Amino acid sequence: MKTLPKEIAAIVVGTGPGGATVARDLTKNHQRVLMLEWGDDAPLTGGALQGIKSLLVPGRSLLFTPQLLGLVRGITTGGSSVLNYATAFPVPFDMLASYGVDIRQEVKALREELPVAPLKDEMVGPMSRRIMECARDLGYDWQKLDKLMYQDRWMPGTPFGHYGDPHEVKWSARMFAHEAMAKGATLINGARVTRVLLDGRCAVGVEFVRKGEKKRAFAPRIVLSAGGIGTPVILRASGIEGAGFDFFFDPLIGVRGTVRDIDVPTSEIPMSAGVHLADEGYMMTDMAHPFFTTALFAAGALRFDQMGARRCTLQIMVKAKDELGGRLTNTGGVRKMLGKAEKSKLQRGYERARAILKRAGAREIFRTQYLAAHPGGTAKISDLVDSNLMTAYDNLFVCDCSVIPQAWGLPPSMTLIALGKRLATHLLRKSA
Repeated sequence: MKTLPKEIAAIVVGTGPGGATVARDLTKNHQRVLMLEWGDDAPLTGGALQGIKSLLVPGRSLLFTPQLLGLVRGITTGGSSVLNYATAFPVPFDMLASYGVDIRQEVKALREELPVAPLKDEMVGPMSRRIMECARDLGYDWQKLDKLMYQDRWMPGTPFGHYGDPHEVKWSARMFAHEAMAKGATLINGARVTRVLLDGRCAVGVEFVRKGEKKRAFAPRIVLSAGGIGTPVILRASGIEGAGFDFFFDPLIGVRGTVRDIDVPTSEIPMSAGVHLADEGYMMTDMAHPFFTTALFAAGALRFDQMGARRCTLQIMVKAKDELGGRLTNTGGVRKMLGKAEKSKLQRGYERARAILKRAGAREIFRTQYLAAHPGGTAKISDLVDSNLMTAYDNLFVCDCSVIPQAWGLPPSMTLIALGKRLATHLLRKSA
């Protein structure tokens, strides 16, 4: 077993929005940081094979519940942010404040620093435009959504980076991780952290496996940002047995139909516009997929006739706010059932989405199988971490979707970046 040098200020496990932000802000303040990432850091090509490797490997990035609901997570430098749609949804300020966490100033700073804005009109594709018009005709307050995109880099006709954006139009946490490296941070890829090393009640390092070999790294600050599944598995292996219970995972479906008068381009930007029906517990938004994913989801719904219909497909995603429940196994298996309440929300969303698609002239409308994304609440604030995101072990912190104490049914990127900034500020004060 090899031991790495000790002279680092902090170890950050995982490079998603929370972890990469912590690493970047610490290095900006001359702190030496070691980032450990299970996935690779291969240059992004935007190709399907790279996306499949990062997102759709069963048992690693693609997990299944007992109901065969598929839960996906990105395992690569930047985490799921590399593979998502760069949408900046509102932050649940009041909910977090009720737990002693105020991130209003951090979000204000992020909005000044990052490219957060609705898309320019010329960037809204024909699918999104048709769905938005028809939804408004039916009385929905269907509006453009804030996107985390460098719109000045966008070129008409350039394919959207579903599987990673080589043109760096859409923001991802990989950018922050690379910025941290440029300022002196070290990134080790292919490193699967298995447990935290302890000295009494104080965290002093981590143990990880890389290329089949166990290694150790030591630092006075440890930040777990391995995601809503990865982090609780590490916590449990480190003695915090309450991790990984009563969590949320944002169940969703796609509602699809085909039209004859629209040719959906590969440059169509998903989630350009939508509506959040908070009182009903779900949201709806346009959702363009690339050829492979379109075919995969059609096959999963046994609609083999629609596998090659991407260019004429209109799709609305319905994402519901689920109830806390279930548990993770010690190896990260997901043991949670989709209940009647969640199914009812998704069914109501399906009926509304179907009506919008019919208004848009779509035929052969069907729904995909259940999926899930953004698992969280597995190491909640006020339960397993305090308001500064520290666990019961001194100097062991968590900064990812695990800490979110309640489900709110929206993608969490902006919230996690802001939590990362807040934690980095706290760590800098402690080390001053």
